[in-house]
Amino acid sequence: MAVVSEDDFQHSSNSTYRTTSSSLRADQEALLEKLLDRPPPGLQRPEDHFCGTYIIFFSLGIGSLLPWNFFITAKEYWMFKLGNSSSPATGEDPEGSDILNYFESYLAVASTVPSMLCLVANFLLVNRVAVHIRVLASLTVILAIFMVITALVKVDTSSWTRGFFAVTIVCMVILSGASTVFSSSIYGMTGSFPMRNSQALISGGAMGGTVSAVASLVDLAASSDVRNSALAFFLTATIFLVLCMGLYLLLSRLEYARYYMRPVLAAHVFSGEEELPQDSPSAPSVASRFIDSHTPPLRPILKKTASLGFCVTYVFFITSLIYPAVCTNIESLNKGSGSLWTTKFFIPLTTFLLYNFADLCGRQLTAWIQVPGPNSKALPGFVLLRTCLIPLFVLCNYQPRVHLKTVVFQSDVYPALLSSLLGLSNGYLSTLALLYGPKIVPRELAEATGVVMSFYVCLGLTLGSACSTLLVHLI
Repeated sequence: MAVVSEDDFQHSSNSTYRTTSSSLRADQEALLEKLLDRPPPGLQRPEDHFCGTYIIFFSLGIGSLLPWNFFITAKEYWMFKLGNSSSPATGEDPEGSDILNYFESYLAVASTVPSMLCLVANFLLVNRVAVHIRVLASLTVILAIFMVITALVKVDTSSWTRGFFAVTIVCMVILSGASTVFSSSIYGMTGSFPMRNSQALISGGAMGGTVSAVASLVDLAASSDVRNSALAFFLTATIFLVLCMGLYLLLSRLEYARYYMRPVLAAHVFSGEEELPQDSPSAPSVASRFIDSHTPPLRPILKKTASLGFCVTYVFFITSLIYPAVCTNIESLNKGSGSLWTTKFFIPLTTFLLYNFADLCGRQLTAWIQVPGPNSKALPGFVLLRTCLIPLFVLCNYQPRVHLKTVVFQSDVYPALLSSLLGLSNGYLSTLALLYGPKIVPRELAEATGVVMSFYVCLGLTLGSACSTLLVHLI
């Protein structure tokens, strides 16, 4: 058993991690939970009784991604509404077929582009607007928009299909912006907590995808009317959003959460390369300069998180390039048989359920395994390796095919395996980078760093969504 001296670790007010000069290899370094967030002298750290804080963050993670997941998994409902028909699948080519064929790509762009703008705004608001105001306001907006979407389920939109499409896109734009403010604010807040709470929030996001996929399957099996199915679907999301508001209000009442949400001292970071010693005579002036500033120092955060930011961006770029635009158009090779497996349940099972469950497993693995470490060159290497997934998905039975006629993988097993691999690698690699980000900076910069890391996520999603539209047209 290897013994590692404390001299082999670097410390910030928010983190402890092994340096590259440690005798252990960089690809085996891990952040040690027991050395994180040491309480100040005279202040006893409380315990998280019954894992209450962990459960709340996990639930908030579910709520942070439920709107997006419920939107994209309700494909049959959107096809029914936008197809201007009385049946979810008539086999006809209705007016507005361009909307039907590329709806997922349009939806992805509408969700990611406004997220970029809202993340920039949220970063500027970190020191101006209290986090609880940002969280509750964004949750209120999400809830209001979802109530509108739910109300439109039973409305006959056959006479204004394109108008309904425009309303749907506008709702997604608003939802996306509000969800971004909510998720980035919560994630930034967990940067001041021990790493297990950040992991709970991120894993909760994957659980939200899994829950929505399971709910979609249940609705498809229990209801022959896609409108009733979608109504139950969206009502579930609405109820859970109300639950999230209640849980967040409960969070501040927990002693364990209040301990980590206490105000922190002013940042003593004055450059991206070094920290000003706290006993330096210049420290008070630097601290006061940070207090007087309404905007967190961006340059040192970007420099500290550059490598991790690239990993996060590229992981989500590859994922959003493939999922859902390409995945949801891969059909069963035996679709002509007419069985429920090859028609009604193929995409919900092989795409949504398998991907989201694998994503959840990958994120949950980081609770026990944290390899490679934040300074390892292996982490970017594994991230770049995911590029190979693009041609593999394209060579499955994607339909309709206009330019690339050849289908190489002549089995329904391949898309199922590839979706699982896409989700597992996305969950594990992205969560590692997201966990490390707020922990390699001082605690007083943790919330701002969380917003910056969320920006990297959104940047990857935006680039991937934009390129997915091009990829779909090339196929």
